[in-house]
Amino acid sequence: MDILSVLKSRFQKYPLRHAGVNWSEVEARLMADATKRSALEWMEQSGGEPDMFVYPSEGTEWLFIDSSAESPAGRCSLCYDQRAWESRKENKPTGNAEALAQTWRCTLLNEEQYHFLQQFGPFDRKTSSWLNTPQAVRELGGALFGDYRYGRTFIYHNGAESYYAARGFRAYLKI
Repeated sequence: MDILSVLKSRFQKYPLRHAGVNWSEVEARLMADATKRSALEWMEQSGGEPDMFVYPSEGTEWLFIDSSAESPAGRCSLCYDQRAWESRKENKPTGNAEALAQTWRCTLLNEEQYHFLQQFGPFDRKTSSWLNTPQAVRELGGALFGDYRYGRTFIYHNGAESYYAARGFRAYLKI
């Protein structure tokens, strides 16, 4: 099944995520940009189950956000960024979340976007997801991640060089 068929099926299954948006408009935007289709294919193949959300910001943004129940399985066991990866002397993970997202032209969700996603959830009840971390936190060696436990969304911190089998990252792609 091609990526547009997968996305259309998910779009139709979860209409509250993008109320008032017509699939033909979304499809037209995707057909006009092969790079975005490629990024969405990667998001899907790595377990993200991307779906379109209407995100309220300084205008209305259309974002494809990873909507898998748990952090995408194909993106786990990664430290936060390149600097964190380079700082590990032993037991280096295979890579880092920021670089992998950048390779596929996606962006890690930030705290606000993660809370927004959880309105349609819950997501990450057994896993956790690295989040785009403010520079001030990163400069001190930390990085943020989120999960859903005890009926609420939590945002935590960890050393950016840490990595866990149950921690991946959620990304978004603006269309």
